[in-house]
Amino acid sequence: MIRSTLFLAACMGALFSSTTSAQALAPLPADRALVIGHRGASALRPEHTLASYAKAIADGADFIEPDLVPTRDGVLISRHENEIGGTTDVAAHPQFASRKATRTIDGQTITGWFSEDFTLAELKTLRARERLPQLRGTAFDGQFQIVTLEEIIDFTAAEAAARGRVIGLIPEIKHPSYFQQRGQAMEAKVLATLQAHAYTRSAPVVIQSFEISNLRQLHALLDSGHRNIQLLQLIGAPDESPGDVLAAGGTLTYADMLTPAGLGEVASYAQILGPNLRSIIALDAQQHLGTPSSLVGDAHAAGLKVMPYTFRPENYFLPGDKRQGEAPTTRHEAGSIAEMRAFLDAGIDGLFTDDPALGRAAVDGWHAP
Repeated sequence: MIRSTLFLAACMGALFSSTTSAQALAPLPADRALVIGHRGASALRPEHTLASYAKAIADGADFIEPDLVPTRDGVLISRHENEIGGTTDVAAHPQFASRKATRTIDGQTITGWFSEDFTLAELKTLRARERLPQLRGTAFDGQFQIVTLEEIIDFTAAEAAARGRVIGLIPEIKHPSYFQQRGQAMEAKVLATLQAHAYTRSAPVVIQSFEISNLRQLHALLDSGHRNIQLLQLIGAPDESPGDVLAAGGTLTYADMLTPAGLGEVASYAQILGPNLRSIIALDAQQHLGTPSSLVGDAHAAGLKVMPYTFRPENYFLPGDKRQGEAPTTRHEAGSIAEMRAFLDAGIDGLFTDDPALGRAAVDGWHAP
């Protein structure tokens, strides 16, 4: 039933995306934080599948997030990493055994199967698997295809038209320096794909990256014809450096980018900051939520909105004072909502969550302190 419904919606999406403008739909709320379906509803369905995005939208997500990597024939597909062994059944396909390879990406050596070694037609023969089976089970493994950015836009347009409300897209360009060096840069192709669809010519779109130079490039490319597109600078671990900084032999760290001067630089090309949760509220010695840092206020002072990642409902990811029992796999929905509300109290403008229904509950039931 799930697959037939998704198929029908995907088929209808092509019609809606070519005829429906987001301007005719109820806009995103301007008076409350935005709920972003992190890789869809990845706590409940295999990430980056139409099923995951459908669940996120049904559960009230304002935005859905497709991470983007290219295929060998240059098509943009949605996978969290270009290494696809952990999220598909590629290892079970004997005809692809020889494609297993070792690559160095952003300074890390990785062995597996890589999207850039497969055509789209080959990738369509694979099926998605749960990335965290030990926490989330495997009930949906083998049911869903890898999808392209164009298919996601079509699907989102159909869902938005059917529900009468705008649904935003927040794609992340993965490992841009690595792919630029391979002659597979994605930036211009992302913009061209967005521009080719009526829906994404007017619907809210936020393009993310952990790197700096490609966001600066996008900032230069965005003109008055792209007023619906904003840019989000993702922030990694404090002692790490963006991939383009590493590639250039630089020393700038993400910690440097979170100083007032660094935030001012980010604001010169981006509108939104996407830091890790713990850079806003760290855990104390008992692994409980501590006191909020000054980051949200500093970012707002620089003119940046703040949308941290990632809220997850399992005990394994929750602060100690928000867990229920000891089992790492236990979902504690009330604890996850309470954690999100602590961050809303700290002034965030949006949140990435693996379970958008909980994000929706947190935001809609929150009252400013």
